[in-house]
Amino acid sequence: MSKITKYVKQAALATCLGFAGTSIANAETVKVAVDVGYAPHVMAKASGGVEGYNVDLMAALGKEMGIKYEIIDQEWSGIFAGLNSGKFDAIIVPTTITEERAAKLLFSEGYQNVSYQFLIKRGSAQIEKLEDLRGKTISVNKGNYFDKWVSARADKYGWKVLRFGKNSEAVLAVATGRSYASLAGSTVAGWTAKKNPNVVGSKLIINSGQAAGFVFRTKDKANRKRFEVAIECLKKSGVIAKIHEKWTGNMPSADSASFKIRAGLGEPGFNGHDATPHGGSCS
Repeated sequence: MSKITKYVKQAALATCLGFAGTSIANAETVKVAVDVGYAPHVMAKASGGVEGYNVDLMAALGKEMGIKYEIIDQEWSGIFAGLNSGKFDAIIVPTTITEERAAKLLFSEGYQNVSYQFLIKRGSAQIEKLEDLRGKTISVNKGNYFDKWVSARADKYGWKVLRFGKNSEAVLAVATGRSYASLAGSTVAGWTAKKNPNVVGSKLIINSGQAAGFVFRTKDKANRKRFEVAIECLKKSGVIAKIHEKWTGNMPSADSASFKIRAGLGEPGFNGHDATPHGGSCS
């Protein structure tokens, strides 16, 4: 785990969740975890620091909440353990909300729909159905949702799974021929194919019907609440949708998680959801 840099975003008043009147200088610094290299969500800049979808999103949330925050790089395979050990307060890279995860972690409501797409080496035969990958090797980011998704279907489709600590390494395996394809979210795959001439996205896109949210420790309801109020403010103002369009080239639909505000706190239908109206106002 390494600290990238400290980003301090100021607002005249932190109006959400009774934060109004608290000076930025006296507010605590919230530590948020990312997995640098998970493009386009968090990427290292040549000049130093990081950029990307979730970097912009955290900047907007920090301003809305009126807080100081610190971005910390953590490999995905250790990110949940790091959260639970107190190394950071929240995970802000897109994390698919699942029953298994919600049993052990506290999620915000979703802010982004989740769909999957493969990346293949340019010139390779296209993937139009899962059967096209039979007998081939698929590289994934170790321990993430796509690792589990591919692994659960390995026997059925007869593919092999090659795991890496970072998604960028899984993509490199495709470009160098160590694997036939890598699997990630469609935002990641689309951005990577746009920037890397050695790979292209698959024709097959798998719509999961799921959403990605921010993650907190199970007892950290206060942080979840203030983040969620801010998330809903950015949905109302269209900021999340604009950030999505900036980094993916596509404006999300009006019924997507980038616009749709959920009742209560958390994602309905999952453990940790609190249907009680939470109040709060926007800056």
